[in-house]
Amino acid sequence: MADSNFRICSLSGLKIDRAGELLIRWNIIAAMATLAVGGLMAFLVALTRWPSVHFLGLTNYYRFLTLHGIDALLAWIIFFEIGLVHFASTVLLGVKSYAPKVGWLSFALMLIGGALINVIVMLGKADVMFTSYVPLKADPLYYLGVILFAVGALIGFILFFVNILLAKKEGAYKRSLPLGAFGIMAASVIGILTLLHGAGIFIPAFLWSANLIPSVDPSAYRLVFWGLGHSSQQINVCAMVTVWYLTVAFVVGGKPVNEKLSRTAFVLYILFINLASEHHLLVDPVLSTWHKIVNTSYMMHLAVLASMIHAFAIPASIEVALRKQGHTRGLFEWLKKAPWGHPAFSAMAISILLFGFLGGITGVIFGTEQFAIIRHNTFTITGHFHGTVVAGTTVAFMGFTYLIIPYIFKRQLIWKGFASIQPYLYGLGVALLSIGMMSAGTFGVPRRHYDITFSGSIFNHTFDPTVDIFLSLMGIGAILAVTGGVLYILIGFGSIIWGKQVE
Repeated sequence: MADSNFRICSLSGLKIDRAGELLIRWNIIAAMATLAVGGLMAFLVALTRWPSVHFLGLTNYYRFLTLHGIDALLAWIIFFEIGLVHFASTVLLGVKSYAPKVGWLSFALMLIGGALINVIVMLGKADVMFTSYVPLKADPLYYLGVILFAVGALIGFILFFVNILLAKKEGAYKRSLPLGAFGIMAASVIGILTLLHGAGIFIPAFLWSANLIPSVDPSAYRLVFWGLGHSSQQINVCAMVTVWYLTVAFVVGGKPVNEKLSRTAFVLYILFINLASEHHLLVDPVLSTWHKIVNTSYMMHLAVLASMIHAFAIPASIEVALRKQGHTRGLFEWLKKAPWGHPAFSAMAISILLFGFLGGITGVIFGTEQFAIIRHNTFTITGHFHGTVVAGTTVAFMGFTYLIIPYIFKRQLIWKGFASIQPYLYGLGVALLSIGMMSAGTFGVPRRHYDITFSGSIFNHTFDPTVDIFLSLMGIGAILAVTGGVLYILIGFGSIIWGKQVE
């Protein structure tokens, strides 16, 4: 008799545990909801940095910038990644969720923590931006919200290892995890290390804010914070690359041309990518030059090697799969015949392209001490990390949502025509946004200041009028990206609520 706790997906053939399915669903729903808030904040901030509009005043700018950083960089992505944790450790292995109550505890803590952060920031009690560097002080409840969210995510990543160990015991896999689960395992290892850094610095900050300890050393705070702040992006890189492999497998039936090499690249991420987090501190006078160079040159380049391996392996797997389907005429018929109208595939391809050029290459450049000294506190760095987190990770996750909805929510996509153009619209917008930011930064436009005046600024510097062109490019990109983001939210929630049932 069939096990009533499982169902077989008619589209993918995956064996899906119903308890794990619910955990995936609600983490994805929470992810999309926080992206909607974070995206709105991003639009208002971008309109403010656009001199021709200059929408927000000083106070609201920093308030909304703080919320944008928390919701778009932290909450949206980590909620989605915890959804991927449940997907990889149950669905990909064809096993049950062994501790669903622990999964719901993880979700509840993240939800409560995220909601608490949003409320406190909107009340004006935490205008400290994403970094919240001391001696800037927020309300104790802000730090408590971050701690609750981080602890919830930490439990979620730990649950991944509980699931795979018990699955191994039951014989779900023999020698090693499937590559998709292996990639999420790498993300979970980095996630645990990252969130421990967060606990290590936000707990003292909470105690300091509540006047229970006299102070927190600013230099120690900066060092430990970036073990959370930048390493959270390294969770994203592992999860993003895993989504690339899964999308290729589900959409075109592609397999890695050399799976051992792909696995080795994930191991390189685990070993070296966290150490490269110190490139945010290259202009910090506290750390020694030797310390900075070792961390951000040698360690970072070993992590970049992993990304280069994936960058060659994934297109190769697509080519091999499409050639096996008969697209063998000439060198590039396979590329022409790729399913560019499938939103999951196009989002994956756009993510690879934009992440490589706007995020990866610029990251290597600005992660060196000489360039960091020149560019670190300019708008160029803002453009760089929008090229990684947004053009890379967010686009990839948007694309994978178009597979999650029929596989896990059992709903067909609505507005399929709009869904097919959404990744292109959003990708183009983010590309223009990122290029505009980076270009403006080369003229010295500051990273965080909300107002730029060309006749003389607080920096006692007159900016070249060309800067207005690049900031206008950023603003136009923001409009396109927000339009694409709104489409994603409407298609996502609309499909979940009104999409036709998948038999």
